[in-house]
Amino acid sequence: MMRHQLTDLRARGEFLAVLLAAEATIYQRFGYGMATYTRWLTLQRHRAVFAQPRARATTDAPATSSHTGSVDLLRRAECGEVLEEVYDRYRRGQPGALGRPHRWWALGAGAPPVTPTPRYVAVHRDADGVPDGYASYSIDGETLTVDETITTDDTVFTALARFVLGHDLVTQCVFKHFPPDHPLRWQLADFNAAEMSHDEERLWVRLLDVPRALIARGWFMDGELVLDVDDPFLGEHNRYLLTVRGGKADCVRTDREPDLSLDVSDLGSVYLGGTAPSTLVRAGHIRAHHQGAAALADSLFRAERSPHCLHWF
Repeated sequence: MMRHQLTDLRARGEFLAVLLAAEATIYQRFGYGMATYTRWLTLQRHRAVFAQPRARATTDAPATSSHTGSVDLLRRAECGEVLEEVYDRYRRGQPGALGRPHRWWALGAGAPPVTPTPRYVAVHRDADGVPDGYASYSIDGETLTVDETITTDDTVFTALARFVLGHDLVTQCVFKHFPPDHPLRWQLADFNAAEMSHDEERLWVRLLDVPRALIARGWFMDGELVLDVDDPFLGEHNRYLLTVRGGKADCVRTDREPDLSLDVSDLGSVYLGGTAPSTLVRAGHIRAHHQGAAALADSLFRAERSPHCLHWF
């Protein structure tokens, strides 16, 4: 069945497949690699005091603490269109985010806040009144649980976090699907006021056409890398020369000696920039053929923003 699906996707011209796995041990053997990760952040409200930012504003770099927007509290039933619009803008700027078609919102398919399950929604608006972020949450006893916080702006995220932490009669706030590298813990006076849990993988990536997939993604450093890629499930083994210049990549087959040898599932893991190639070298999955190859691959495959997928079935 999986072979039929991948063959069909290739025939339709797709170069990449992604999925969410109910069981993590299933899909690596089909060439999928873990590509994004998520976790929960729990804040004890009485300890969640924000520190004074130490950065000083300059004429070239405004202070990161400046905030000129506002937060409105709405009910889920009142803001369906706003949620859909804000999420769509978010997913276009967030690597690893999946699209949510209009029909999903219309049918209420999936988990909150897509489903019309009663929720409070804190909608952030910029200085011009345009919605640019939201936090969907519920309150059960003394625990406030945030389903998801949607924005690519750290200042907006902080404003939404301050808002939910400002609720009375709440002892703790749980942020589900917290971005792995988000700076919120560093913004607290007490770093240990926050506890991480539910650390798990989320999005799995499978390359169907290696050259097209590598050419399609963004790059932030120039360089060359020869990748020897094994795809045992589809019975393929090819060597590629990846050349990046000025943010654009070229990828062709080559006979040059490889810098890295890896399984197609490992290439899926590093593709979005959420897993460093050197981590998989140290784990014994990727073979680096010379000193410096792993560090070069780390630099090439890094992402401007860490990939994150908070969507679920």
